[in-house]
Amino acid sequence: MPISHRSSITAAAALCAALATAMTLAGCASQGPAHAPQARLGAGDLGLAAAGGDTRAADLLALATPEWWKGLGDPRLDQLIARALQGNPSLAASNARFEKAAALATASSTATDIHGTLSLDATRQRYSANGLVPPPIAGHVYNSSNLQAGLSWSPDIFGKHSAELEAALGQARAAKADSAAAANQLAAQVARSYIALARLVAQREVAGRTLAQRQALLSLSQQRTQAGLDSQVELTQAQAGLPDAGTQIEMLDEQITLARRTIAVLCAQAPDVQQALTPRLAALSVQAVPGTLGANLLGRRPDVVAARWRVEAASRGIDSAKADFYPDINLTAFVGLSALGFDNLFQGSSRQLGVTPALRLPIFEGKRLRAQLRGKQADLDTAIAQYNGAVLDAVKQTGDAIASVQSLERQQKLQADSLSKAERSYDFAVQRYQAGLGSQITVLNSESQLINQRRLAVDLQARQLDTRVALMAALGGGWQDDTAAVQARDQ
Repeated sequence: MPISHRSSITAAAALCAALATAMTLAGCASQGPAHAPQARLGAGDLGLAAAGGDTRAADLLALATPEWWKGLGDPRLDQLIARALQGNPSLAASNARFEKAAALATASSTATDIHGTLSLDATRQRYSANGLVPPPIAGHVYNSSNLQAGLSWSPDIFGKHSAELEAALGQARAAKADSAAAANQLAAQVARSYIALARLVAQREVAGRTLAQRQALLSLSQQRTQAGLDSQVELTQAQAGLPDAGTQIEMLDEQITLARRTIAVLCAQAPDVQQALTPRLAALSVQAVPGTLGANLLGRRPDVVAARWRVEAASRGIDSAKADFYPDINLTAFVGLSALGFDNLFQGSSRQLGVTPALRLPIFEGKRLRAQLRGKQADLDTAIAQYNGAVLDAVKQTGDAIASVQSLERQQKLQADSLSKAERSYDFAVQRYQAGLGSQITVLNSESQLINQRRLAVDLQARQLDTRVALMAALGGGWQDDTAAVQARDQ
């Protein structure tokens, strides 16, 4: 080869390389001004002790949905919650959303894989006599066939595909945490509905005792009226108490029926299946709340974990959007057979092969890419704001529950003393009335105080159980910190 010709080729190659470099640099459009995302709330911002420990362990605890409700000590409640978690439609929909997010993450993971195709096609065609195809093919009908295998690969030079994968995995993990949050909320809803039903059953028993007391008082008043010790006024007052007690019983029976139907629906059952369900407050254990609860417990709440993963996914989305500013490289290759006429397809002369390296540059797309990046940055700010909101809600719910628990413990001690005194006062009033030393009005007043104290005792006992359930749910699964156990198990 002449030296001059070889020099021309070298110069042309150098020129092509220079042009490619220039185009690459031109394709790397400006990303615009730097964006400072919103700040995430930390434990110190909320007046809490700094949360330590492994975040991954907290995530595992959140996704495990600890069976905190078993601490209430009622096997029937355990069965109901297990049934609800298995068949509730809302929870099934949440699980389906996770499966969709997981499928999208799996699809994203194939972006850097080598993809292969195999195609076979056959065509019978009449070629135009006046077209591009020359004679003798022009104007005649021929069979053509192709058998081809191809490979394609898109190397992840600038990290675009890895960022997309991490974003998809973050969304999948957030969807899984959402499912765990739905399970935690459903379990709390069943437990609180169960406690509410137990409260109504207990109130129904109080109402029954009240009716029996008023019937006994009416019988005593009738005896005293017949003996000339009481007038019709006292007898009418005693008779007036019976319809009121009966009305209270009917109202409670209605509420009990509705509560049973609510529990049945939560458990994905027909509304009338649980009509025999009669829980007892005495069968439920009131667990002692530790004096100190660590901030780590809030960090494992499923909704907080989901919000945290969405922040991570949004951050990876920004990385993916930034990678769009850089060139995209694709490599494809094919090998196969192509022939005019089926009998020629498998002849050696019908073979064909090729390699196609491709470089795509984002030239004159800076405005679009910057707008896309700003959208991803706004997604990150939104995710951080939602995370901050979830943390604030968690702190408020937990603090409210703790305040209620502490207050109810004090109320219960005071109320127990009031109930004891009301019972003694009623017994003394009845004894004095029987002996003719007291009036019926005194008995009725004492009875009203006793009824109110009995109702209050039931309400306080139910509220103590309910606030503990609310606290366990607010902490994402009780107040036992199992982080160390999870870390040891997964090492």
